[in-house]
Formats: sequence, C-alpha cells, structure tokens
Amino acid sequence: MNDPKVPGGRTDRGITPTGRQVVLETEDRPVTQILQDIFNNVQEIIRSEMRLARTEIGEETNKAVRAFAILGSGLILAMYAVGFLLLSAVYALAAVLPDWLGPLLVGLVVAVIATALIVIGRNRVKTISPVPQKTIASVKEDAQWVKDQTK
Repeated sequence: MNDPKVPGGRTDRGITPTGRQVVLETEDRPVTQILQDIFNNVQEIIRSEMRLARTEIGEETNKAVRAFAILGSGLILAMYAVGFLLLSAVYALAAVLPDWLGPLLVGLVVAVIATALIVIGRNRVKTISPVPQKTIASVKEDAQWVKDQTK
C-alpha cells in the first residue's frame, strides 16, 4: 500500500463528506487533468446533494400530507359538531321537553373528538420543516472540502 507522502506511485486519498473515496494520482499528471478530476468530483458532489435534497423534501411532504389529512378530518367533524349543536338549540327552543338532549349530547361528543383531532393535526404541522436542514449542512461540508482540495 502506498503512503500518500512516499514518492513513486504517489496518490492523494480523501473521503468526501458524502462518504465516497476520491483518489487523485499526482505523479506525471498535467494540471489540466487534475483540474478535470476536481471538476468531476464537484459535479458528483452536486448530484449527490440534489438527490439528498429531493429525498429530504419528499419525506417532509409526506409528513405534511398526513398532518393536513388529520387536521382536515378534525375540521370536518367540527362543522358537524356545530350542526348538531345548532340542531339541539332548535329542539330546545321548539319544545321544552328533553327531546333536545339527544342531539346536544351527540354534538358535544363530536365537538370533543373534533377538538382532539385539530390539536393533534396542528401539533404535527408544527413539526414540519420546509427547509432541508441535512442538505444545507452537507452542502456546507462539501464547499469546505472543495476549498481544502483547491489549496
């Protein structure tokens, strides 16, 4: 195995922030070839970052869809609760008899369920991060790596 500091068959080995091993042969190579290798490595890093960004945004989108589905269910049930509560108010005003008690109880139960679903959905929406944090951190690491390689 060749040591990077030993002359003769010398290579510079490095690991990119994305985990790929980069080997640059430095003996008897023109500067244009070295620059071409650096350019190719930078292209691969950019492609990897784009794949990471797409994956991360896709995951956040799935979380958002699930959270908004629960939130929407809660809002629909809240509308039914209002309907039942209004219906019970109509029954209460129409007759002083306990006929209104049934719709009132149904309206209260639906209102409690709707409130629980809305709170759960709102909390899940708060956990959604529209900014791909992992990608931003990885791009910063890659930029630093490129700076180090060009020194």
